[in-house]
Amino acid sequence: MNALVKEPAIAWIDVGAVTDIPRRGARRLPSPRGDVAIFRTGDGQVFALMDACPHKGGPLSQGIVHGQSVTCPLHGRIIDLASGDGVGADKGKGCAPVVPLEVREGRLLLGLVGG
Repeated sequence: MNALVKEPAIAWIDVGAVTDIPRRGARRLPSPRGDVAIFRTGDGQVFALMDACPHKGGPLSQGIVHGQSVTCPLHGRIIDLASGDGVGADKGKGCAPVVPLEVREGRLLLGLVGG
């Protein structure tokens, strides 16, 4: 017997244009789940993570974006933007939760999980 599993609904919220975020930069947005950091890499890719380093909750949105990673401004922990996992020596030491993000016609749509 198989049980039907209902996936949580995602509400897509327009949070601005891709170009509102500078290359190798970030913006912080409040959400019902806590602050979200949206990052833009040097090659224009965008990612969203909860804005708290898994080490001690440092504001990742204030970190340095390099390649597809961000370095926490408090203690230098390096976080992969695609997965939220630690990189290098920080691998396996916690994860910053990934937030769904899509780009549609140059607009950033943040996915917030509903009930």
